[in-house]
Amino acid sequence: MAIVGIKDIAALAKVSPATVSRVISSPELVSKKTLNKVKKIIDEMGYRPNRIGASLRTRKSGNIMAIIPDITNPVNAGIIRAIEQGAQSAGYSILLGDTQGLLERERHYADLVTSGQADGILLFCSRMPFKVDPNLPLAGQIPPMVNANESMDNDEVVQVAVDNVAAAKTAVNYLIGEGHKRIAAITGPSDIPSSNERLQGYFDALQAANIDMDPDLQMAGDYTVDSGINCAEQLLLLRNRPTAIFCFNDEMAIGVMKLLKKQGFLIPEDISVMGFDDIHYAEYVTPALTTVHQPLNEIGTTCINLLLEQLRGNYVVPGKQFLPFELKVRASTGPAPIV
Repeated sequence: MAIVGIKDIAALAKVSPATVSRVISSPELVSKKTLNKVKKIIDEMGYRPNRIGASLRTRKSGNIMAIIPDITNPVNAGIIRAIEQGAQSAGYSILLGDTQGLLERERHYADLVTSGQADGILLFCSRMPFKVDPNLPLAGQIPPMVNANESMDNDEVVQVAVDNVAAAKTAVNYLIGEGHKRIAAITGPSDIPSSNERLQGYFDALQAANIDMDPDLQMAGDYTVDSGINCAEQLLLLRNRPTAIFCFNDEMAIGVMKLLKKQGFLIPEDISVMGFDDIHYAEYVTPALTTVHQPLNEIGTTCINLLLEQLRGNYVVPGKQFLPFELKVRASTGPAPIV
C-alpha cells in the first residue's frame, strides 16, 4: 500500500501543504469550509500524522532549513559558517536549500519545513515562501523563521541585516570627500532589495552634495565578476568618464579593477574603485579594495540565535534588526584626479 503524505492530501484538497499542516496542528487558524474539506480527505485516505508531521509542534526533527539564493556566493558562505556553528552547539543540523533565485525552489524548501522535515527557516530571500492570509496574524501561519540580508516588505517577520541605505550613503560620501563628482554606480539586479536600497543611498549622498545624478553613470550589473567587467567597459566609452566607480558588491568591483588594469588605467590615480561586503579576498586583491564591511559572522550568529529563541517557544520582537557596518578604506580609492 502506498504511503499517504501531507502533499498527497494537499493535492486532493487543492490546498497548500501548509494548510494541511495547520488543519492538523492549528485547526483554529483554518476556515470552517477548508477545515471540513481537508478533514474529510484525511479520513477517506486513512492518513495519520507521523512523528515528522508533528515536528512543527514537537521540534523533534533536529533540522533547520536555510533557504539561500546561491550557496557559492562568498557573502552567503560567511554567514552559513556562523549559522552552522550556532546550530550545532544547540543540537540542530542545517539543511541547505540552494534556490538559484527561483520562487518554485524557495517554496519547495519551505514545504520541507511545513511537512515536518525541519523545525524552522533561515530565509536569505526577499519573498515569502508561503501563501498566507493577510487578514490573520502571520505568526500563526508560518513556522519559526528569520529573514536575513534581503529585506522583506513585512513588519511581522524577524529580519537581520545592515542598513544598506546608510552604508551606501557612507561609501559615496567618502568618495565625495575625496573630491569625486563623477561617481558611477554598478548596481545589482533591480528585483533584489539590497541593490535598490544601496541605490537609494547613492542617490541620497549625491543629492545632499548637490551633485547631478547622471543616468549614464548608472549601470545594471548582476553581482558577478563578469558583469563588473562588462559595465566597466561601457563606462570607459563615455566621453566624460567617471573618476570613481561604486560597485554594489565586491565581486563586481574586482571585475572592474581587472578591466581597468587591462586597459592601462591606474587605480586609484585615474579611477577609484569602491566595493560592498568586504569578502575574504577584498584585502588581498591588488590594489586592496576599499569596501563596506558587512559583519557576516555576526549576521549569521544573530540569525541562528533569534531562530533558536523561537524554537524554544520564546517571543522574538518582529521587524528589522540592523547590525553595524564599517567603511574599510584601502588602496583602491584616492583623491579625484586633477583635470
